[in-house]
Amino acid sequence: MPNTPRELNEKLIASLPDSGPVVMVNLVKFHARSLDGDGSGWDAYQRYSQAVMPLIKARGGDVIWAGKAEGLAYGSLEGGGFDYVVLVSYPSRAAFLDMVTSKDYAAANPHRENGVAHHVIIAATETYKK
Repeated sequence: MPNTPRELNEKLIASLPDSGPVVMVNLVKFHARSLDGDGSGWDAYQRYSQAVMPLIKARGGDVIWAGKAEGLAYGSLEGGGFDYVVLVSYPSRAAFLDMVTSKDYAAANPHRENGVAHHVIIAATETYKK
């Protein structure tokens, strides 16, 4: 599908067990200026977020936490750090894949591509909850 994120490891996500909820841990580094010239990288990411939030909700997902990355407290990051962290829950890996491979997502993804210099998403399942 055109405008599916270039970095999407669809085969891996589809191959993992899909027996329940998953949290996608998003680590994001913004461009200083949006590649389309329309504001900052943050501005472009906000346009992306506004378009994608209804798609997440329609699949039973939700943003459970988002915040500014302030600095590395432990370990090392090759190639620099990140500006923003977002935790997005989905009822299943299939729901995530359905969203990021949809026509509606393809329409929103150019905003992400214009605003984001580096974007990592880690698929995580819960092993502990207090």
